[in-house]
Amino acid sequence: GRPNRPRSPTPLPGPQGHGPPSTPRQEKTDVRRPEISTSVAEIAKAAEAGGADALSLINTCLGMAVHWRKRRPVLGNVLGGLSGPAIKPIALRVVYQVSKAVKIPLVGIGGIATIDDVMEFFVTGATAVQIGTANFYNPKVSMQILDALPAALAELGAASVAEVVGTLGK
Repeated sequence: GRPNRPRSPTPLPGPQGHGPPSTPRQEKTDVRRPEISTSVAEIAKAAEAGGADALSLINTCLGMAVHWRKRRPVLGNVLGGLSGPAIKPIALRVVYQVSKAVKIPLVGIGGIATIDDVMEFFVTGATAVQIGTANFYNPKVSMQILDALPAALAELGAASVAEVVGTLGK
């Protein structure tokens, strides 16, 4: 016999419960909507107006892990902080958007493990970076990045980090 396979979705009746059956429709929530993706810039503006000297962007993102066989969450609090390379695209987006909204220094945080990661944060608008998760698997990562920084700056014809900050698209 055939192995058990999931059944196809049961066709639903057409409009108003009659007519030819239709396939169920799945909608995808779009988190790129302007009112969601730009709100972080508004928060940053408020922090700057309130006297913040700098902003650290970003911390962990809320995540979840599931043990499907036990039908239980892996984490004791069900939800927990997701960090490391998985959040770098989000962190870069936030740094970029906030850099366009405020004048105070920005510390880029999220998924930084190499000189390339550092340079991406500088170019998008961070004036400094923080290395977190990478320290767990490579305790020498900070020194390796510092050693590689002069060559990376020279590759862009820059003498300092300040010459690179916020130059995306220029």
